[in-house]
Amino acid sequence: MPIELKMPALSPTMEEGTLAKWLVKEGDEVKSGDILAEIETDKATMEFEAVDEGKIAKILVAEGTDGVKVGAPIAILAGEGEDVSKAAAGAAPKAEAPKPAPAPAAKAEEPPKAAAPAPALAPQPAQQQRDEGQRIKASPLAKRIAADQGIDLSSLTGSGPGGRIVKADLEGAPAVAAAPKAATPAAASVEPGEIPHEVVKLSNMRKTIARRLTESKQTIPHYYLTVDIQLDALLKLRSELNKGLEPRGIKLSVNDLLIKALAMALIEVPTANVSFGGDHMVKYSRADISVAVATEGGLITPIIVGADTKSVSTIAKEMQDLAGRAREGKLQPQEYQGGTASISNLGMFGTKQFDAVINPPQGMIMAVGAGEKRPYVVNDSLQIATVMSASGSFDHRAIDGAEGAKLMAAFKRLIENPLGMLA
Repeated sequence: MPIELKMPALSPTMEEGTLAKWLVKEGDEVKSGDILAEIETDKATMEFEAVDEGKIAKILVAEGTDGVKVGAPIAILAGEGEDVSKAAAGAAPKAEAPKPAPAPAAKAEEPPKAAAPAPALAPQPAQQQRDEGQRIKASPLAKRIAADQGIDLSSLTGSGPGGRIVKADLEGAPAVAAAPKAATPAAASVEPGEIPHEVVKLSNMRKTIARRLTESKQTIPHYYLTVDIQLDALLKLRSELNKGLEPRGIKLSVNDLLIKALAMALIEVPTANVSFGGDHMVKYSRADISVAVATEGGLITPIIVGADTKSVSTIAKEMQDLAGRAREGKLQPQEYQGGTASISNLGMFGTKQFDAVINPPQGMIMAVGAGEKRPYVVNDSLQIATVMSASGSFDHRAIDGAEGAKLMAAFKRLIENPLGMLA
């Protein structure tokens, strides 16, 4: 029997991807573990492995096709001893099956009146839909109407099958004050006119960056705090550490020490190591630092897990590995999804100070500028010192100004007294 090879979900949040390249062709024999294709997700290009054995009977999605939905058939595999041509011919219509799928869902919306159960039975499905850990069961049309009219679905009793809320249940339901839904405005049409130009198609990564950062600025109330930090003691310590680490082939960057400082500051000020969850707060007991890395396709944030407990030499080795694979598009989803806070360093470009956009659902991001020689008061006298400006962007829903200020003070103190990071 022909086997449909479907677009895999290569990360928990993946909904669609680009079939970047086929590594097999029709008629090729494959076995379990063979690499069939390269699939581009929003942040990386990953390999798609075969699970079953057989021959590639038909390729349904050409390489280079983007927007391929997870679960959509992309190829047909003929089983052992099966005629390849018959498998391709017989299974081809199945590849079209997903297109008419929305039709039954639309029809399911129309008979709500007939679906109303006897009053004595209504409380039971309502209770089922509110059981802890279950989402509210409602038809897509009911959800859309509720969102438009500000109706709280959790307050309604569903009359549809299994307690499902349908359109009829919303009639007469009171509207409640709700947070305005952040709508992503349509991008203005660009008319370059006669200016020489090139139209560049957006990659999945760039689309994701645009969507997430627009969402962040529209839905998260940012506030910003900036401190000036003297770097001379940290630079001296880094030089001494690098001399000792030279035989091991490890070289610390300033950024490695800043990652460590931010992680330790978050543990010291746990009220800043949080995420806002709507009706709850997530408080983290570990500092996983997402580090902004620029790649050819866009920004990606590989994570140093448990940076608060790792030595700076371990952070340096991990960061070198993660950054290298990030630029090659070879990170695994768990290596860039998550994190409790972020750090972005543009100092190497000479940028003095900037404000970064929070990476949701995190509660803060630290933006680091260049270290430069400046007049600076040291021990009550004006001297020339190496000074860096660092700006924290905070989610005001989760982190009050005083807590953000405590984090900035802890970050500054750890950098200006760096031996404390090694204890």
